[in-house]
Amino acid sequence: MSLFRKIFGSSISASDEEKEKEKNSSTPDMTTMSIDEQFIYNFKKNGGKFLYCENFDEVKEQFENILQENDWYESNVLCYEPKLFNLLDENKLTYVKGAEPKFLFSNCENLIAEEGSILFCSKQIKQHKPNELPINIVVIATTSQIVAIKSDGLTTIKKKYESDIPTNITAIKYFEKAKEEDFTQYGSVAKNLYLLLLEDL
Repeated sequence: MSLFRKIFGSSISASDEEKEKEKNSSTPDMTTMSIDEQFIYNFKKNGGKFLYCENFDEVKEQFENILQENDWYESNVLCYEPKLFNLLDENKLTYVKGAEPKFLFSNCENLIAEEGSILFCSKQIKQHKPNELPINIVVIATTSQIVAIKSDGLTTIKKKYESDIPTNITAIKYFEKAKEEDFTQYGSVAKNLYLLLLEDL
């Protein structure tokens, strides 16, 4: 999607004056942004690490970069989704129960544009509460999973699973510790989260 390349690709560097103007400008007008742009803006504002991938080869490459950056090769990983096991096997990562995992590797249900959060359910995280999950999380999602608001995500889950509605539906929103006391983060645990966003539209 050229939109993502346009936003995050290389661009001509602005003059110092323009950079200062950008820095001092107020929050962008969300009403004029697409839901993709809203999600990326809010996700990054929450401290999430965003990696856009045009195809699955790029997903593999970026995943390897994350492993290298954090020295996670030959580590134990928490992963409940068999369709992701192949990627773990290729990188000599184990996903046996019992050992302390370095990170959670999973898909998700939806990406919520309004708050820049990631919606999970028991299909990805079983019955774990967010504070019981590893501090490090790597998520693979697609651009078609971006929805405007949380209720849209819940509707999508209901349609997708129909008679077998999953339990433990939860959104993770904070991806870095607040620099100052922030009452909105009370009771939540900040996660070091990487999002591999695969273009599928």
